[in-house]
Amino acid sequence: MVPLFRLVRRLLPLLFLLALGWFLWQKVAPSLAGLDPLRAEPRVTVTHNTVLEKIEGLGKLELVRYRFKDVVEYKKSTYRFLPDAKVALIVAGEAVGCVDLRKIKPLDVVFVGDSVVRIALPAPELCTWRIDHSASKVYSVENGFLQDAELVDAGYKYAEQNVRRAALQSGILAQTQQNAEQILRPMLETLTGRRVVLVPQMAPPERAPLR
Repeated sequence: MVPLFRLVRRLLPLLFLLALGWFLWQKVAPSLAGLDPLRAEPRVTVTHNTVLEKIEGLGKLELVRYRFKDVVEYKKSTYRFLPDAKVALIVAGEAVGCVDLRKIKPLDVVFVGDSVVRIALPAPELCTWRIDHSASKVYSVENGFLQDAELVDAGYKYAEQNVRRAALQSGILAQTQQNAEQILRPMLETLTGRRVVLVPQMAPPERAPLR
Protein backbone atom coordinates (compact mmCIF):
# COMPACT_ATOMS: atom_id res chain seq x y z
CA MET A 1 0.00 0.00 0.00
CA VAL A 2 2.82 2.35 0.91
CA PRO A 3 4.73 1.85 -2.37
CA LEU A 4 1.52 2.56 -4.34
CA PHE A 5 0.95 5.75 -2.37
CA ARG A 6 4.52 6.83 -3.03
CA LEU A 7 4.10 6.08 -6.75
CA VAL A 8 0.94 8.16 -6.96
CA ARG A 9 2.59 11.01 -5.07
CA ARG A 10 5.53 10.98 -7.49
CA LEU A 11 3.22 10.94 -10.51
CA LEU A 12 1.03 13.84 -9.34
CA PRO A 13 3.53 16.61 -10.34
CA LEU A 14 3.96 14.99 -13.76
CA LEU A 15 0.20 14.75 -14.29
CA PHE A 16 -0.18 18.34 -13.16
CA LEU A 17 2.46 19.50 -15.66
CA LEU A 18 0.81 17.53 -18.46
CA ALA A 19 -2.60 19.05 -17.65
CA LEU A 20 -1.09 22.54 -17.47
CA GLY A 21 0.71 22.05 -20.77
CA TRP A 22 -2.46 20.85 -22.51
CA PHE A 23 -4.42 23.82 -21.13
CA LEU A 24 -1.79 26.32 -22.31
CA TRP A 25 -1.60 24.68 -25.74
CA GLN A 26 -5.35 25.04 -26.22
CA LYS A 27 -5.02 28.77 -25.48
CA VAL A 28 -1.94 29.45 -27.59
CA ALA A 29 -2.49 27.13 -30.59
CA PRO A 30 -4.95 29.43 -32.49
CA SER A 31 -2.48 32.33 -32.44
CA LEU A 32 0.39 30.09 -33.55
CA ALA A 33 -1.53 28.74 -36.53
CA GLY A 34 -0.73 31.89 -38.51
CA LEU A 35 2.99 31.28 -37.97
CA ASP A 36 2.90 27.77 -39.44
CA PRO A 37 4.11 28.03 -43.06
CA LEU A 38 2.23 24.85 -43.94
CA ARG A 39 -1.11 26.11 -42.63
CA ALA A 40 -0.89 29.82 -43.39
CA GLU A 41 -3.49 31.27 -45.74
CA PRO A 42 -2.06 32.79 -48.95
CA ARG A 43 -1.78 36.56 -48.86
CA VAL A 44 -3.18 38.49 -51.79
CA THR A 45 -2.05 42.05 -52.49
CA VAL A 46 -3.94 44.17 -55.03
CA THR A 47 -2.77 47.57 -56.20
CA HIS A 48 -4.93 49.70 -58.48
CA ASN A 49 -5.47 53.31 -59.45
CA THR A 50 -8.93 54.03 -60.85
CA VAL A 51 -9.21 57.17 -62.97
CA LEU A 52 -12.51 58.67 -64.15
CA GLU A 53 -11.93 59.39 -67.83
CA LYS A 54 -15.26 60.64 -69.12
CA ILE A 55 -18.81 61.44 -68.02
CA GLU A 56 -21.59 61.10 -70.58
CA GLY A 57 -25.20 62.13 -70.32
CA LEU A 58 -27.43 59.21 -71.32
CA GLY A 59 -30.65 59.89 -73.15
CA LYS A 60 -31.20 56.70 -75.10
CA LEU A 61 -34.53 55.13 -74.26
CA GLU A 62 -34.33 51.34 -74.72
CA LEU A 63 -37.61 50.10 -76.14
CA VAL A 64 -37.09 46.53 -77.36
CA ARG A 65 -34.61 43.69 -76.87
CA TYR A 66 -34.11 40.80 -79.27
CA ARG A 67 -32.42 37.60 -78.11
CA PHE A 68 -30.81 35.15 -80.52
CA LYS A 69 -29.47 31.61 -80.45
CA ASP A 70 -27.11 30.55 -83.22
CA VAL A 71 -24.77 27.72 -84.13
CA VAL A 72 -21.76 29.23 -85.88
CA GLU A 73 -19.18 27.25 -87.83
CA TYR A 74 -16.18 29.43 -88.61
CA LYS A 75 -13.53 28.18 -91.01
CA LYS A 76 -10.14 29.69 -91.78
CA SER A 77 -7.56 28.65 -94.34
CA THR A 78 -4.18 28.10 -92.71
CA TYR A 79 -1.21 26.57 -94.45
CA ARG A 80 -1.09 25.21 -97.94
CA PHE A 81 -1.81 21.48 -98.23
CA LEU A 82 -3.23 21.47 -94.68
CA PRO A 83 -6.94 21.20 -93.80
CA ASP A 84 -8.82 24.36 -92.86
CA ALA A 85 -8.99 25.33 -89.22
CA LYS A 86 -12.57 25.17 -87.97
CA VAL A 87 -14.42 26.13 -84.81
CA ALA A 88 -18.06 25.45 -83.97
CA LEU A 89 -19.75 27.78 -81.48
CA ILE A 90 -23.13 27.73 -79.79
CA VAL A 91 -23.80 31.43 -79.45
CA ALA A 92 -26.35 33.41 -77.45
CA GLY A 93 -26.66 37.08 -78.34
CA GLU A 94 -28.91 40.06 -77.90
CA ALA A 95 -29.64 43.38 -79.59
CA VAL A 96 -31.41 46.44 -78.19
CA GLY A 97 -33.41 49.02 -80.11
CA CYS A 98 -33.71 52.53 -78.72
CA VAL A 99 -34.55 56.16 -79.43
CA ASP A 100 -32.01 58.85 -78.55
CA LEU A 101 -34.09 61.52 -76.79
CA ARG A 102 -31.08 63.86 -76.70
CA LYS A 103 -31.70 64.55 -80.40
CA ILE A 104 -35.07 66.19 -79.72
CA LYS A 105 -34.72 69.95 -80.23
CA PRO A 106 -37.08 72.71 -79.09
CA LEU A 107 -38.35 73.09 -82.67
CA ASP A 108 -39.42 69.43 -82.62
CA VAL A 109 -42.12 70.18 -80.00
CA VAL A 110 -45.07 72.13 -81.44
CA PHE A 111 -48.24 73.01 -79.54
CA VAL A 112 -51.32 73.01 -81.74
CA GLY A 113 -54.20 74.94 -80.19
CA ASP A 114 -55.02 74.18 -76.59
CA SER A 115 -55.36 70.42 -76.76
CA VAL A 116 -52.69 68.93 -79.05
CA VAL A 117 -48.91 68.76 -78.98
CA ARG A 118 -46.91 67.39 -81.90
CA ILE A 119 -43.49 65.88 -81.15
CA ALA A 120 -40.99 64.87 -83.79
CA LEU A 121 -39.10 61.78 -82.62
CA PRO A 122 -35.61 60.85 -83.82
CA ALA A 123 -35.28 57.75 -85.97
CA PRO A 124 -35.01 54.48 -84.04
CA GLU A 125 -31.52 53.06 -83.61
CA LEU A 126 -29.84 49.77 -82.91
CA CYS A 127 -28.01 51.03 -79.84
CA THR A 128 -26.28 47.83 -78.64
CA TRP A 129 -25.63 44.31 -79.83
CA ARG A 130 -23.44 41.78 -78.10
CA ILE A 131 -22.63 38.15 -77.42
CA ASP A 132 -23.70 36.73 -74.06
CA HIS A 133 -20.56 34.73 -73.27
CA SER A 134 -22.07 33.29 -70.10
CA ALA A 135 -24.69 31.49 -72.22
CA SER A 136 -22.37 30.66 -75.15
CA LYS A 137 -19.84 27.88 -75.48
CA VAL A 138 -17.28 26.37 -77.81
CA TYR A 139 -18.66 23.15 -79.27
CA SER A 140 -15.52 21.97 -81.08
CA VAL A 141 -12.18 23.11 -82.53
CA GLU A 142 -10.49 21.27 -85.37
CA ASN A 143 -7.05 21.76 -86.95
CA GLY A 144 -6.28 24.77 -84.80
CA PHE A 145 -2.52 24.10 -84.99
CA LEU A 146 -1.80 25.70 -81.60
CA GLN A 147 -3.95 28.74 -82.48
CA ASP A 148 -7.21 27.61 -80.92
CA ALA A 149 -7.66 30.78 -78.84
CA GLU A 150 -7.26 33.06 -81.88
CA LEU A 151 -9.63 30.91 -83.90
CA VAL A 152 -12.30 31.00 -81.17
CA ASP A 153 -11.91 34.77 -80.78
CA ALA A 154 -12.34 35.31 -84.52
CA GLY A 155 -15.43 33.09 -84.48
CA TYR A 156 -17.01 35.11 -81.67
CA LYS A 157 -16.28 38.39 -83.47
CA TYR A 158 -18.01 37.09 -86.58
CA ALA A 159 -20.95 35.89 -84.47
CA GLU A 160 -21.27 39.33 -82.85
CA GLN A 161 -21.54 41.04 -86.22
CA ASN A 162 -24.07 38.42 -87.25
CA VAL A 163 -26.22 39.38 -84.24
CA ARG A 164 -26.34 42.92 -85.63
CA ARG A 165 -27.29 41.72 -89.10
CA ALA A 166 -29.93 39.35 -87.77
CA ALA A 167 -31.51 42.07 -85.62
CA LEU A 168 -31.80 44.48 -88.54
CA GLN A 169 -33.16 41.79 -90.83
CA SER A 170 -35.70 40.80 -88.16
CA GLY A 171 -37.19 44.31 -88.15
CA ILE A 172 -35.92 45.58 -84.81
CA LEU A 173 -36.04 49.21 -85.96
CA ALA A 174 -39.70 48.97 -86.96
CA GLN A 175 -40.49 47.28 -83.65
CA THR A 176 -38.63 50.04 -81.81
CA GLN A 177 -40.74 52.67 -83.60
CA GLN A 178 -43.93 50.80 -82.73
CA ASN A 179 -42.95 50.48 -79.07
CA ALA A 180 -42.11 54.18 -78.94
CA GLU A 181 -45.67 54.93 -80.02
CA GLN A 182 -47.14 52.56 -77.44
CA ILE A 183 -44.93 53.62 -74.53
CA LEU A 184 -44.19 57.31 -75.05
CA ARG A 185 -47.61 58.58 -76.15
CA PRO A 186 -49.55 57.63 -72.96
CA MET A 187 -46.71 58.89 -70.79
CA LEU A 188 -46.46 62.24 -72.60
CA GLU A 189 -50.24 62.69 -72.63
CA THR A 190 -50.28 62.21 -68.87
CA LEU A 191 -47.48 64.74 -68.39
CA THR A 192 -48.84 67.42 -70.74
CA GLY A 193 -52.58 66.90 -70.35
CA ARG A 194 -52.86 67.12 -74.15
CA ARG A 195 -53.33 64.70 -76.99
CA VAL A 196 -49.89 63.79 -78.28
CA VAL A 197 -49.12 63.22 -81.94
CA LEU A 198 -45.75 61.59 -82.64
CA VAL A 199 -44.20 62.15 -86.05
CA PRO A 200 -40.79 61.24 -87.51
CA GLN A 201 -38.09 63.81 -87.12
CA MET A 202 -37.17 65.33 -90.44
CA ALA A 203 -33.57 64.92 -91.54
CA PRO A 204 -31.73 68.20 -92.15
CA PRO A 205 -31.45 69.08 -95.85
CA GLU A 206 -28.13 68.26 -97.45
CA ARG A 207 -25.97 71.21 -98.39
CA ALA A 208 -25.18 71.65 -102.03
CA PRO A 209 -21.49 71.11 -102.77
CA LEU A 210 -19.45 74.29 -103.13
CA ARG A 211 -18.24 75.06 -106.61
